[in-house]
Amino acid sequence: MNYSRTEVGIGAAAILVGVFLLLVGIPYGITSPSNVSRVVLSPVFWPSILAGLMVLIGLGLIASSVALKPAPPPEAAPIPAERGSWARLAAMAVLMVLYLFAIPRIGMVWASIPAFIAVGLLVRTQHRVISVVAAICVPLVLYAFFVHVAGVSIPQGHYVRLP
Repeated sequence: MNYSRTEVGIGAAAILVGVFLLLVGIPYGITSPSNVSRVVLSPVFWPSILAGLMVLIGLGLIASSVALKPAPPPEAAPIPAERGSWARLAAMAVLMVLYLFAIPRIGMVWASIPAFIAVGLLVRTQHRVISVVAAICVPLVLYAFFVHVAGVSIPQGHYVRLP
């Protein structure tokens, strides 16, 4: 047996979870109104897509693990933790708590922008400009989609409100 049992196990678990969601979780856990104008706005549509993708990814993981048959890795010394990794982990925890408290006060969109920028700094991305542009654009585009297309309200702050 040359394939990785870990990858096969993860792939099998992904398949099982995806099939469970498709057959049991989504049909019995999510109700969809009959008057949905577009199928992409149905509450059942995107969870079904994600569950199907989970099954496909699980199958792909198993297939690639079995087909490629990687050679066992040579014995290597354990990789030491990067300097400051515990401090970054603590900073991430503090960031999540601050984000949680910021949402009711300044709104989800305005809280997400500095949070995304801070995460980009914490993970030390090499693409800082793209990270900042994405931190600004992604929350605004998601807000526009959910509020103006899907008709779902997003938490707004007390001080600055978006149209």
